[in-house]
Amino acid sequence: MAADQEKPEQAPLKEAPLKETALKQKPSEKNQRESDVTMAEKLIEFIQKNRRLLFVGFIAIAVILIGSIVGLAVQERFRANAFMRIDEFEQRYQALRPYIGSEEIEAALRQGEITALLEELAVFAARSSGFAAARAHNMRAEIFERQERWQQAEGAWAAAAHATPASYFAPISLFNAAVAAEERGDLESALSLYARALAHDYPPVAIRAQFAIGRIHDARNDREAALAAYQNLLSRWPHDPLFSNLAQSRIILLSD
Repeated sequence: MAADQEKPEQAPLKEAPLKETALKQKPSEKNQRESDVTMAEKLIEFIQKNRRLLFVGFIAIAVILIGSIVGLAVQERFRANAFMRIDEFEQRYQALRPYIGSEEIEAALRQGEITALLEELAVFAARSSGFAAARAHNMRAEIFERQERWQQAEGAWAAAAHATPASYFAPISLFNAAVAAEERGDLESALSLYARALAHDYPPVAIRAQFAIGRIHDARNDREAALAAYQNLLSRWPHDPLFSNLAQSRIILLSD
């Protein structure tokens, strides 16, 4: 009886409907794509309208870049040649150095070479800059010193300082120029040059320059200026083993 009963029909399976969001493009993506297309079209249009101007601009940029590269290469080549020339001058100077300022007979025979070296150094320094120019002026100054040509030595040292104003070589050169000014008796110029050397605040030179300022005032019997210079040295470099002791001794003597 149960077998004779008809089984209920099963409902056929139906496919689930696809979601519309999977079939349709998202509005944000569509707007982005349209925006990208619009921007590309505008860019193409701009290039087409201004292609001549853009071409000229690209050429100008290329010329500037190439010029910069060539300029750097030329500068590097010039710098290398300058240092080679300085080495050559240095060798000649060292070979002639024993005869500069000497009264020996051979020194007189080499005077033409010394004069030629001075002239070539002057020309080279005038055409150069930086350390190369400073080193050329330095050699000129040393030759003038050995010849006791103090005014020329002072000028050469000052020129060396001017060639490298931001380096340690400047205060050294200014100090040497001050020494040359003292040698020729111009104490005012010497004080000015010592002060300029001191202003660079390069300790190995500044201490000596400060003491030299006190020493000149001391020699001129300017007691107040000498005391001020010596006291300034003690306040800035109290532990210097030489010049602080010398300054202290002079302060004691001047204070009596």
